[in-house]
Formats: sequence, C-alpha cells, structure tokens
Amino acid sequence: MTAEPVARRAPRTSAGSGYSAKHLSVLEGLDAVRKRPGMYIGSTDGRGLMHCLWEIIDNAVDEALAGHCHLIDVVLHSDGSVEVRDDGRGIPVDVEPKTRLTGVEVVMTKLHAGGKFGGGSYTASGGLHGVGASVVNALSERLDIEVDRDSKIHTMSFKRGVPGLFEGDGPDAEFTKKSGLVIAGKAKKGVTGTRVRYWADRQIFTKDAEFDVEALRARARQTAFLVPGLTLVIRDERTDEVSEETYVFKGGITEYVEFLSQDEAVTGVLRLKGAGHFKETVPVLDGKGHMSSQEVERELGVDVAMRWGTGYDTDVRSYVNIIATPKGGTHVSGFDRALTKTVNDVLRGQKVLKASEDNVTKEDIAEGLTAIVTVRLAEPQFEGQTKEVLGTPAATRIVSHVVAKELTAWFTSPPRGDKAATKAVLDKIANASRARIAARTHRDVQRRKNALESSALPAKLADCRSDDVERSELFIVEGDSALGTAKLARSAEYQALLPIRGKILNTQKASVADMLKNTECAAIIQVIGAGSGRTFDLAQARYGKVIVMSDADVDGAHIRCLLLTLVHRYMRPLLEDGRVYAAVPPLHRFEITNPGTKKNDVVYTYSEEEYRAMLADLTSKGRSFKTPQRYKGLGEMDASQLRETTMDPASRTLRRITISETDAALEVFDLLMGTDVAPRKEFIVEGAQSLDRARIDA
Repeated sequence: MTAEPVARRAPRTSAGSGYSAKHLSVLEGLDAVRKRPGMYIGSTDGRGLMHCLWEIIDNAVDEALAGHCHLIDVVLHSDGSVEVRDDGRGIPVDVEPKTRLTGVEVVMTKLHAGGKFGGGSYTASGGLHGVGASVVNALSERLDIEVDRDSKIHTMSFKRGVPGLFEGDGPDAEFTKKSGLVIAGKAKKGVTGTRVRYWADRQIFTKDAEFDVEALRARARQTAFLVPGLTLVIRDERTDEVSEETYVFKGGITEYVEFLSQDEAVTGVLRLKGAGHFKETVPVLDGKGHMSSQEVERELGVDVAMRWGTGYDTDVRSYVNIIATPKGGTHVSGFDRALTKTVNDVLRGQKVLKASEDNVTKEDIAEGLTAIVTVRLAEPQFEGQTKEVLGTPAATRIVSHVVAKELTAWFTSPPRGDKAATKAVLDKIANASRARIAARTHRDVQRRKNALESSALPAKLADCRSDDVERSELFIVEGDSALGTAKLARSAEYQALLPIRGKILNTQKASVADMLKNTECAAIIQVIGAGSGRTFDLAQARYGKVIVMSDADVDGAHIRCLLLTLVHRYMRPLLEDGRVYAAVPPLHRFEITNPGTKKNDVVYTYSEEEYRAMLADLTSKGRSFKTPQRYKGLGEMDASQLRETTMDPASRTLRRITISETDAALEVFDLLMGTDVAPRKEFIVEGAQSLDRARIDA
C-alpha cells in the first residue's frame, strides 16, 4: 500500500504574483519523513535517535511475541552504526503482487506497509503503524539488511531510503541505485532470521545526538521481563573496553514486580488474569484494493502483577503488548477505577473503615504499591506514533472487569496463607487514609498567612521580620546553648532560628502518625509551612533557605543526618529545588601575633588538613601565634565569631544538599536509616577498614 502524498503550503507570495496550484509542493513517499521527521519519531535529538532503534528492536520482539524468535542481539558498533539481529522467521523475500516489489523492499520503503494490518501474521505486536522500519530507513545515511530464508542469505542496501549497492564499507562508499534483493550466499538449512545495520543520518539528527546504552539496557531488561524466555544481548563496542550484557527472565511480570520492589513485602505478588471481547469498526482492503469499513471482533487479554510493600512510594507501569505506555491510557484508567472501587467495597464489607470515615482515595491505596499492567490485543489504537498513551476505548471496561473480579476474589476468599496479608493490606490502606486526613488538618492549621500573623507557630521559634521568601533563611540550630549565641549573631531582619533538642525521631523507620506526634518533627514541618508528604506545596514554604546548623562532631553529623532524613522523606521538593543547606562551622581558630600595636590576625580552618597546613605554613614563616582554639561545638563561639564564620552571607560557607539521582538517594537513606540492620552493619564493618583513626575525636 502506498503512502498518501503530503501537500505542503508554499510561502506567502505577493498579491501581484497570484497563488495557484504550481505553488504547491508534493512530498512523495519517504520524502515526507525526511522533511518532517518530528511527526514520526518525536524529535531529532537523542530521544529521536533512540526511538528509531526501538522501532527496529520492536519488530524483532514482535516475532518473539508470535513465538518465532528466541534471541535478539543489539550491537553498537565503533563506527557509529547500530545492528539488530534476530532468529525470527525473516522478512518475506517473495514478490508482493500489488507493488511488484520484494517483501523486504516493501517493508523498508513503503509507509504503512507490513504484516500487522489484520493479515493474520501477528495477533499482538508492538509495531502497529507500519511506518517503523521505513522511517528508520528514510532517516539513515546507509542501511543494510540481511534475511535468512529458504536456505539463502538475501541482502539489500539503502541510502536515505533509496535502494541500491554500495562499493565498500560505511555510508561514504560509492553508491549505485538498484532495486531488488541480492543472494549473498547459502544459509544453513532451517535457519531463519533478520539482521539490520544502519548509520543514522547526521543531516537529520543533531550533532550531540547519541545512543544511550543505559536506556538501551533498561529497555532490554524490561522487554525480557515482558516476554518470558526471550534472550536479549546488548553489546557496546564504542569504547576500547567492550561491554556486553545479557537479559533473560522466565518469571515474566511476577519477576518484574519483585525486581522493582525495594521495600519489605506486605503481600506476595498477585497475578490477575482474564480476557474480554469487543467489537470495533475498521477499514479493510478487499481483493481489488478498495477500502471498506467492516465490524470485527477483537479479544483483549489482561495480565496484571501487583504487590504491596511497607514503603510509601508507588510504581505502576503499563504496557500494551510489549510497548511501554508511560502516560497511561484507557487500560490504566480501568485498573485505577477497579482498584479504588474494589478496595472501598471490601473495606466497608469487612468493617475496616468506620461508617463515619470517608472512602479511601486512589493515592491511599497506591502507597507502597508496585504493579505491572499489561494488555495484549491486535491493532490497538495509540495516540501518536510514539505510542505513549493507549486510546482503545474498550480497554477501560475489560481491564476494570478483570481486575475487580480477581481482586475481590483474593480479598474475600484468599488462598491458603494469604489471609494475614489481605488484612495487613486493608489496615495499611485505612491507616494511610487516616494519616492523609490528619496531615491535611495539620497543614491547614499551621500554614502561615504572612511572616508575622501566625499565632500557631512554636514559641521557641525566633522568627525574622521580613516576609520576603526569597531572602529569608531558617536556621535549624542544635541545642538551646547555641541558640543564645545565634540570636546575637543573626540578622533578625531575614534570619529565623528554630532550636531542636537533641536527636529527633528517625523518620525512615517511624510511621507518619508517629512522626506527626513527635514534637521536634512537627515543629519543623509547622515552621516551614508547606505541609508534608503528598500534600507538600513548595509554593507555601516560608523560607528561601533551610540551613541545618549543628556541631562539627559525630553527634552533630548524626543530628544533621536525622534532619535530612525528615526532609527527604516528607519535604523532598525542598531538596529538589536546592533550598536545603548545611552550615559549615570552623574547627580551629588561629590568632596570629603581629608586632607592635597592630591588631592580631585571625584565621579559621575547617578541616584537619587545613589545620595541619596552617601550622606548617606559620612555622615555616616563623610567625608567632597563640595556641589554636579547637571548637567542640557552636556554643564555644562568641556571637561575633559565629556571625563571621557561619551566619554572615558575606563570609560564611554553606554546603547545598541536593539529589542528583533519586533512586540512589533512596537506597542510601534506606541503608543508613532504615529498619534493616544487617546491610548497615556490613556497610560499617567494610568502611572501618579505610577509617583514619587519627580523625576520631575521642
């Protein structure tokens, strides 16, 4: 089937020259792709480059979904090309009667051509628009394809979508236009497969566009989970140290959920399976090549794996066939609808919720939930070629019915050994709802209308006079002893002080309810004024900077860690916006004696290395100085020293606390502050080997 020509409006002409049909440009076939690549691959940067690779890989995976492919190799070559090999059936090499071209040339040069338009080749596939391979071909400086079929190796090459022959290796070799396949040799009997190698066209893609091997590995891992038994090998030959990763999983999406789950399990992995039928009207080609509408019956298979854990984060991922739909769609809507209604019905039926309590929300149910929602059907409707949203309307009804039926059965008639898990999940969801309502009430009470009006703020807060959020700073000070000095050292116009007593609650271990009951934690959340958890609103924060000011010793470091745990767990947008800092007080004070009546010089050092370097420098220069003062805590400084070294913006040093990698930060907080002691002990024991004992202040 040939593509419809794309008409492009010509530039505006002067009134005198006229505007007629001769001013219209018609883009034939793959010319339209090269002129408007963004319509087909989203962009021409690294994302578009990767999208082209996904198209070729997905064609191979479709063979695996059909049961004909068991191994896919992806190689990133050192010359900038990429190669995808599979052991599927191979692209057809016989002549297609309408175009009188071989199947390979039809697939690689004709838009909206392929085996996924109701011809019976694929019951479920990822590539559905029939533009994937031809678009990649159009946007490639060179593309070589080899097909093993009928005990022969069939080859063909293309230059920017035009078939022909290259007289050498690489895209710069001499090229001659020529249509048709070439028999390059014999293949082993019974061996079939397809190999595609292409060089992306740098006339199309931006100079900095390159293949992201980490994204490729993540996609390969995801596909291996979704197609149990399929082996994917990712090989990167672009550096001197060649790397190769192999992915194969037999457990399917059950194993995928276990891989994604990082917290302690409340339930095992539940599998909710089912199917439903629906009818839709689709255009179909008759034997004479005419298009007519016809009502067909479709089957939609549903397979959901889900697990609740003790954590608070939610990870729900959805797929249609093997294509990720990160923005959801009708299948996710059906899942959410059934999950919310079913859980509320069970909570009411089993009287876990009181009659006076509100229904739980989707967010309450999703706390600690990891789920994979997959549907399989022929010719799904996607919104756009990038396939990020499923649009098939019937998916909502069918997914909702399957999830509601299977989940109700699990809650009401749990399998042997799962009864305690069902009760634990219902209690967890009900408590999440109660905590949300309590947090909302707490937030509404403590939010500040302006810098001076709130009477609900803690009495121990020494607030600033300014209500300019960008300029204001909140110092969280360790201990009341340091507070007195800090009050004299601060600028009361824009610097507020909140003292905390000792070490606050470890919020990585504690529940939301325990955190809200803790005086120090509640005071910090109340003073910052933006709420906590899911209801945190960065725009309501009362201060532009939140500065943790603790002693420069082990206890001070522990207090700082506990405070950062609270912020990370319940006020993470503060970290993401770069508003959280740690004050850096000095460790030593040198008073260097000057001759005569000249005032002595004062120098501060902030580490043992600086201290030793200063001692060596003064000694080598023969300078006399008083015995250096070692600060054990903030309370040992007088107000002028604390102002100069730690609080005055003109001379202080602040260390900004940020999150560069959210997943890595979560792992570190869980390791250092979580409930599991064994990994923390192992971390400490291993770290003890590299500890400089001279730094221990004992």
